[in-house]
Amino acid sequence: MTDHVLIERPEAFPGVQVIRLNRPEKKNAITREMYAKMTKALTVAGTDPAVRVTAFLGTEGCFSAGNDMADFLAFAVGGTVGTEVLDFLRALAGARKPVVSGVDGLAIGIGTTIHLHCDLTVASARSVFKTPFVDLALVPEAASSLIAPRIMGHQRAFALLAAGEPLEAADALQAGLIWKVVGQDAVEEETLSVAARLARKPPEALRIARDLIRGDRSDVLSRIDEEAQHFAAQLKSAEARAAFEAFMRR
Repeated sequence: MTDHVLIERPEAFPGVQVIRLNRPEKKNAITREMYAKMTKALTVAGTDPAVRVTAFLGTEGCFSAGNDMADFLAFAVGGTVGTEVLDFLRALAGARKPVVSGVDGLAIGIGTTIHLHCDLTVASARSVFKTPFVDLALVPEAASSLIAPRIMGHQRAFALLAAGEPLEAADALQAGLIWKVVGQDAVEEETLSVAARLARKPPEALRIARDLIRGDRSDVLSRIDEEAQHFAAQLKSAEARAAFEAFMRR
């Protein structure tokens, strides 16, 4: 299980910590244990002066298919969202150092919303971003209902988060969800290169600039909690149970 998230500090990219989703046989679906390991890595990055930038990466052809369905069904039975998920979202939203990401291929659910908290995201042209929350009778998470309209406007945010319409890489770039589109073979190199460039900058000046650009995050943290309450309530609903049963019959 622990190998499903790899924490790396590549010598070729000083100051960069990589959090790599490494469960390709399950399309990098994220379990509670994986969330916990990512949270720990973000916490370490916040206090370790050797880490100046964190970079999220997936595997070839897939960033993440979202939450692990076994965990998801357990949440549905229990009617609550695991503390590991919320701990990760709060750590990500509250990260004090730059966070970048690289996407190749599928980015579903949290595989999409995680990038709303990244400062720079590089994606391959074949990447697809999609959030099937409402299709599962659930609601947006990770403060996406607050951040996405700010970035891309109401209609694009509604299409992504409520209608469940996919965003291909070119559209995600135009919408402001990602920073750059590159060839699929260049995603990791470009992501780590930009992370290393950030790591070489004066850290305090970069921190202040980032804080000024991002602004106060209390509303983001508050929205994460508000969404989680609605999410947990929906997990107990008859329509969510019906949606999960339909999904499992596919």
